[in-house]
This record gives sequence, C-alpha cells and structure tokens, in this order.
Amino acid sequence: MTHPRLVALAEAWLRRYRCGIVLSEQGCSSGEMPDAIGWKGKSHSIVIECKISRADFLADAAKPWRRDPSIALGCERYYATPRGLINVTELPAGWGLLEVQGRELKQVKRSSRKLRQPEGLMNEMNLLLASLRRVEVRIEPQRIGDFLKWKNRMAGYNGGNLPEGIVAAEQEENSHLL
Repeated sequence: MTHPRLVALAEAWLRRYRCGIVLSEQGCSSGEMPDAIGWKGKSHSIVIECKISRADFLADAAKPWRRDPSIALGCERYYATPRGLINVTELPAGWGLLEVQGRELKQVKRSSRKLRQPEGLMNEMNLLLASLRRVEVRIEPQRIGDFLKWKNRMAGYNGGNLPEGIVAAEQEENSHLL
C-alpha cells in the first residue's frame, strides 16, 4: 500500500459518504494539510488522515493541530490505514478509523460528528479560499466569477438556449447549500 493509493481510496470513500466537495493535500494557514477533506450538507466537513506506517501515525500526535484540537479541521475526523495498523484504543478522542479492506476503505469506528471548533472552521475557510485562488490563477486572464458563469456563455453561443441536459443556474439544485 502506498500513501498516494490510500489518499485515492480516502477521496473515493468521501464521495461515497455523499461529500459534494472533496479536496486532497491542500494546506491552510494553520499549517494543517489533510490528506483528504470533504464537505456535505451545511458545511459539515470530514477529514481523513492517511497513515501507512506506525511511525507516521505516532508522529502525527506531535503536530500543533493534534495537540490543540480546537484549531483542527473537520467536524468528523478519521485515520485511514492498512488493516490492523492501529487499534481503535489508540485513536484520539472522537476520531474514527477507516481500514483498507479489499479495494476500498471500510469504517471500523465512526467519528464523533461535532469535533470542529470555531477556529477550525476559520482554518477550513482559509483552505477553501486558498484552493479557489489556485483555481483562479490557473484560469487567468479570466476571473473565477466570470469563469463560473459558463452556463450563461453557453446559452449565448446557442442563441439564448442552453444545450439539452443543462439546467439554468437559478434552477439548479444545490444540496450543499441546504
């Protein structure tokens, strides 16, 4: 098992867990860089830290956001590991455990759902804004706001009509804003 493969499994698990937004290995101002993080519902976040060795798992406890969980990301927090790498009794308070079983991650222990504190939420906002800024840099010279209006441009190219199968932005259901 490699770390990149475990991160890919974590991303897939977050999508199956109904996260509409999933990012991996993106940093925030606190220095925390979760291996995978996803959001669903009303900004409910799930962090997954991937560990392929005991040494990496044990070293994780020394990080500032582990010593002070109030600055950490994630309403829910999980470690993802190969099967048998850690015991549930070794988990920090409230954390869940995902293990590789076959070709996917399976939940061994569920995380508490209310771990994130206000400072952690601000750090998540910083992570999201930094990620949006990276996207904006990649689509220059266009601004991100203009880029996101692509449906309007498509309708313009199509004589005022959206292509078949495309729903107007104002009619689009967005379960992430509910």
